[in-house]
Amino acid sequence: MVVYGLESTIPVTLEMMIAHGAAVSRGAKHALVVVDLPFGSYQESPAQAFRSAARILAETGCDAVKLEGGAVMAETIEFLTARGVPVLAHIGLQPQSVNALGGYAARGKQAAEAEAIVADARAVADAGAFAVVVEGVVAPLAARITSTIRVPTIGIGASAECDGQILVTDDMMGMTFGHVPKFVRRYADVGAAVKAAAEAYAEDVRARRFPAEEHLYGATGPKIAAG
Repeated sequence: MVVYGLESTIPVTLEMMIAHGAAVSRGAKHALVVVDLPFGSYQESPAQAFRSAARILAETGCDAVKLEGGAVMAETIEFLTARGVPVLAHIGLQPQSVNALGGYAARGKQAAEAEAIVADARAVADAGAFAVVVEGVVAPLAARITSTIRVPTIGIGASAECDGQILVTDDMMGMTFGHVPKFVRRYADVGAAVKAAAEAYAEDVRARRFPAEEHLYGATGPKIAAG
């Protein structure tokens, strides 16, 4: 979504995830690599989910797949894990369901919704997920989920009480512009440095300061073979 400048994760395809997942796997030496199953690649049936997951595992070399959905996806998670596919579950705010949820607002503010999210956490853990991403829920609910289920929780916009944390790299490094979600802490302002470098480069080109003499091939520099 971020790399392609999309407004949501919904347009992301299986082929896009495979291409990017394979690139990450080639560079990862110690990290556990988990690739998301994109919207429409797993919701139809457990069999469809297995076909998509099998492609991702085989074509990227990743270690596991992630899918969004709570109790409604428990059967699918159980189907996948029984067939050797490690699954990271994702509950709470689910970006692939943003249209149905009515936006990116925090979840679990009302008691009924909070209880449903706890039930989702229990369902996916019992179905065999090795960990659960808990996104965009109120902090007390994230802490409650972490103390309730037997597998690790990974928070994003949740609570420091979760067992692990997620931040989108571009958000963390200051490489996105415009609205910054409340849960993001920017650890660097790489975006400003990139913008300043691009502006300086463009200005040097317009003013014909670049390329300068030291950047040219000529009588005093490296020779270019003819032909």
